[in-house]
Amino acid sequence: MSTSGYYEWASRLPSPRAIADATLTMTIRRIHSASRATYGAPRVLAELRLGLGVQVGRKRVARLMRLDGLVGVSHRRKRQAWKPDTATHEDLVKWQFRADAPTRLWLTDITEHKTAWIPAVVATR
Repeated sequence: MSTSGYYEWASRLPSPRAIADATLTMTIRRIHSASRATYGAPRVLAELRLGLGVQVGRKRVARLMRLDGLVGVSHRRKRQAWKPDTATHEDLVKWQFRADAPTRLWLTDITEHKTAWIPAVVATR
């Protein structure tokens, strides 16, 4: 850039778009503070469009909020780690999981063995 070009740029008045952005940023700040800093870009946009009747784009509102450092509050639910339920009944089998000596305790479950599903037959009188 030439020296004269720089000084011409530095002394130039703000563009109409920059002036409109500054005005819109002030309105966005007012809406954001009125919501106790909880509204994000989608709600601020809805307030601008529906509440104030301002025709503005979604990305413009998001850009102006980002440049001004305004963020909303997000309350997304956090996924809880799965925990098994506590036993709802007594252990009637009295399983003992302690072996007296090595290789004295063998355990298995039914998932090791293939079984055929047989529907229950209902007896009728």
